[in-house]
Amino acid sequence: MTRPPLPETKRTLTLRDVSEASGVSEMTVSRVLRNRGDVSEATRKRVLEASKALGYVPNKIAGALASSRVNLVAVIIPSMSNMVFPEVMTGISNALEGTGLQPVVGITNYLPEKEEAVLYEMLSWRPSGVIIAGLEHSDASRAMLRNAGIPIVEIMDVDGEPVDAVVGISHRRAGRKMAQAIAAAGYQKIGFLGTKMPLDHRARKRFEGFTEALAKTGIEIVDQEFYSGGSALAKGREMTAAILGRHPDIDFLYYSNDMIGAGGLLYCLEKGINVPTDLGLAGFNGVELLDGLPRQLATMDACRLEVGQTAAEIIARRTSGEETETGQRIELSPKLSFGDTLRQP
Repeated sequence: MTRPPLPETKRTLTLRDVSEASGVSEMTVSRVLRNRGDVSEATRKRVLEASKALGYVPNKIAGALASSRVNLVAVIIPSMSNMVFPEVMTGISNALEGTGLQPVVGITNYLPEKEEAVLYEMLSWRPSGVIIAGLEHSDASRAMLRNAGIPIVEIMDVDGEPVDAVVGISHRRAGRKMAQAIAAAGYQKIGFLGTKMPLDHRARKRFEGFTEALAKTGIEIVDQEFYSGGSALAKGREMTAAILGRHPDIDFLYYSNDMIGAGGLLYCLEKGINVPTDLGLAGFNGVELLDGLPRQLATMDACRLEVGQTAAEIIARRTSGEETETGQRIELSPKLSFGDTLRQP
C-alpha cells in the first residue's frame, strides 16, 4: 500500500524571507517594519506589500529583549460581564489607536488574590504601562506596581492614595450628591439595595457618602438588601420585592447600580406602584442599554468612556517621552439624571 506524501513542514518566516521577496536587505526590512530609519516611500511600500503577502509577523519578543519592554498596556479590571467595563475598554482602545501600543486585559473578579496573580503574570511580560481599576490593592500588588518602573494609572476612583497617576470620580461625592437630590425632593424613608461591599470598594464609598449626606438632613436608612454575583435584572426584582415586603412604607429605593435598579423599576411597574410619586428609584452608572425601559431610571454617569480614554492617553504620552510628569490626579465630574423615577425639587 502506497502511503500518501507527508505534508510539507511549516517553518516560521524570517526577515530573510521578506528581504528576498521584496528585493531589499534584511536591515532595510527591519527598519521598515520598526518604522525606523530613512527609507524611501517606494521601498517602504514594497517591503510592506511583501510582508503582507507572505503573512509575516515580526517577532517583537526579540526586540523586547533589547528594550526590556513590549508594546502592550496591561489593563486589569474586575469584570467584563459588568456593563461598566466594556465602555472603559472602548475609551482605552480609542486612545491607543495609532500609538503602536495594544491593550491586553486581565480579569480579577474583585478578588485581591486574583489581582495579585494577574498583575504578576502581566508584569512578567514587561508591558509598557498598566491601567488598573481601583485604589485598594494587597500589599504585594501595591509593591509590584510601585516597583514596576513603568507608568501606572489607577482608574474609576479618586478617593484614596494612588501609586502613580489616577483618573476617575469621587464615589463618596457621587453618593452625597444623590442623597442631597433625594432629600431635596421630599423623600424620607429610604432603602438601599446593592452588592456586598467588602469586595466592591467603589460601591462602599458611594454608600458612605450617601448615608453621611442623609444624616445631615436627619434621615437614616430604613433597611438594606444585599446580593453577590453579577448585576442582573432578576436580582433587582428579587431584592425590591424583599425590601418592600418588609417595609411597604418605604418611599425611595437607592440601588448601587443601574442593572438591579432596572429590575426594581420593572417590578414596581408590574405591581402598579406609582413611580415616582409613591416610590422613587435611582441607580448608578448611566447605562445606555436601559434607555429603552418604559421609564427612564434616575442615575448618575460614571464617566466611563472618558476615564478609559484619559488613562490610556497618559500611558501613551509617557511611553513616547512626550510627557515625563508622574502622579497626575484627574477627577471627573459625574452628571445626575433625574429621569422619570426621581421627583425634581
